[in-house]
Order: sequence, then structure tokens, then C-alpha cells
Amino acid sequence: MRLLLASGSARRAEILDTLGIEFDIQPADIDESARAGEAPDALCRRLAAQKAETVHASAPDATIIGADTLVAFDGEALGKPRDAEHARSMLAAMSGTTHRVHTAMTVIAPPGTVHEHLSTSVVTLRALAAEEITAYWATGEPIDKAGGYAIQGIGGAFVEHLDGSASAVAGLDCCQIVALLCAAGVAILGQPTDAAD
Repeated sequence: MRLLLASGSARRAEILDTLGIEFDIQPADIDESARAGEAPDALCRRLAAQKAETVHASAPDATIIGADTLVAFDGEALGKPRDAEHARSMLAAMSGTTHRVHTAMTVIAPPGTVHEHLSTSVVTLRALAAEEITAYWATGEPIDKAGGYAIQGIGGAFVEHLDGSASAVAGLDCCQIVALLCAAGVAILGQPTDAAD
């Protein structure tokens, strides 16, 4: 069975590779803007579903994974930093506080059966000095990361406490993506699938 990752980030691809899952990446060009009054978790779910639906429309015989990760702080969704100043302001605001990271996953299996899951993790960052934030930006790591940090990289040194899934914060909940794929009929790690149901 052909498996496609819609608009896969490098980290999502690494997670699937680590799990021994064979897949190809197919772009899904969608508008990722939030709708008026849309809550961060609802936005995350909608974007994951839209990515999967967009790729499914062009590859209906494949199983599609759509995923989206965003940071929610003070009820607002924080995307990827636009520039160094934006990254600094996000990290300075979250310094010494707690925020949520939502990762939504949508799997569409032929002939269009949808399986979805939203993982929400609660992350506390330690107090960060302005010099640390500036030096972190200079590493290049936060440039394309929601909230301006990467838990799986240098940014992991900023995380004081995590309640949830580290892989979900990085972009794909390992436990839940395996469950979704098995429900969609993709055999992984010898687990039974729901294909015969």
C-alpha cells in the first residue's frame, strides 16, 4: 500500500523513518491562516485534515498522513517566527511560563475513510536570558519551528517540564500515528490492523 506524507516537515519524516514506515512526501499547498475566532486546537485539527484531503484528492488510492503542530500561548496560536525579532519576542514571552503544543494527525485510507487524533502536551520553559535567546536564533534551529524552538534539538535545553508526548511536540505523536495507521489498515511493528473490520 502506498503511503504519502502531506507537506512533510523534516522532523515528521525522521519520526516515520525511525518507526520503520515507508512513505513518500507529497506537497499540500493550503492556506494556513486562522479563521476569525478559531481556537488553536481547532486550527491545528483543520490544517492537518486539509493537508490530508488535498493530497487525497490527487492520490485517492494511497493512504495519506496529514499533520500540523502549533504552539498555543495565552489562547493564541504561535506559528513559525517571521524573523529574529519575532522569535525573540515569542521566546521572551514564554520564558519561565507554561504553554500548550497541539499536534493534529489525520490519516485518510482508501476509499476515503478518515482517522484523526489530537495530541496536546503542556510544556514549561525555564527562565531564559535575552542573550540565550539571541544565541539560540544564531544557531538557525528555530527558524522554521512553531513557537520558535525545537524540543528535539538545542531548544530542548529550555524545557523545564513536559506533560505529554515529546515526539508530538516535535511534530508527530509516535504512539498515536501507529494506532491511526493500524486503524487505516497499514501493518506496523507486527500490530494487527483494522482492515478486515
